[in-house]
Amino acid sequence: MTEDTLTIRQMCDAFDVTPRTLRFYEAKELLFPIRDGQKRLFTRRDRARLKLILRGKRFGFSLEEIRQLLNLYDVGDQQQTQYERTYEIAKGHLEGMERQREELDEAIADLKAQLKWGERMLSSFNNQKKAAE
Repeated sequence: MTEDTLTIRQMCDAFDVTPRTLRFYEAKELLFPIRDGQKRLFTRRDRARLKLILRGKRFGFSLEEIRQLLNLYDVGDQQQTQYERTYEIAKGHLEGMERQREELDEAIADLKAQLKWGERMLSSFNNQKKAAE
């Protein structure tokens, strides 16, 4: 192990992920650690890729989208294609997230209205009960 590589435990600690997550990303060909017997050593490139994977997941990218975008790094055009494609996908995800937020805002408003109605109904039941006593 050198200063440029991290063990699976060090990667887990640095990125707050589980060993299972790292092995899963390796199986999905998102990370390519150096294998030293049973030991996995993660390079700076792996760390950069993991950072992008986690960010992409946070933004709603699928693992397949992330894999395809990461693979565009080596196209040889100074990442122009990678940036353009990432921008297009991110724009689509942002639009979807904004639609979800609008739907959620509507659902929240509807639920609040139903709760107010429920409060009035419960209050009228309580008033009827008190009047009957």
